[in-house]
Amino acid sequence: MEIPLRANARWIDTSIIVGSVMFMFALAVSAFFAPQWRAMHVMQALPYIVIIILTRRMSPWGFGAGVITACFWNWLLLFRSPVGVALVHGQVAQPDIAIQLLAALGHFLIIVACLAGFWRTRPAGRQWAQFVGGGAIAVGYLLAMVWTVGPPEAAEHVKQALGL
Repeated sequence: MEIPLRANARWIDTSIIVGSVMFMFALAVSAFFAPQWRAMHVMQALPYIVIIILTRRMSPWGFGAGVITACFWNWLLLFRSPVGVALVHGQVAQPDIAIQLLAALGHFLIIVACLAGFWRTRPAGRQWAQFVGGGAIAVGYLLAMVWTVGPPEAAEHVKQALGL
């Protein structure tokens, strides 16, 4: 009988924390320069604190929230927004683009670390369901924050990105 892992490798915990801090820093900088986004950015930072806590406990819910939320956000940013176009054309010197790319890099750290941490748990069927459930709940929460506490343009940006 195998003994289940009780802790992540140090690099996994560190990468999740650093990636989350990078994303939350980008939210804070954005909120500083665009006050109409402050309430939404504060609420959007909260899942990253939960992700840090749950992944340190080796929870499939936390690993799933980390991977799926970061993938969803990076997909929106890099493939469905003007940031991706600016990146392709080498226009990353603009401050708003640069701060969003910092957030995307933080997400890449979270994705890799959460996938590695989850894989190390040797997940079975139930853990995969929890992984997907954690991601779905986290993405749903972030989208709910866009429509409930974000400025009107936030919902318009997301609707446009999703083709709605």
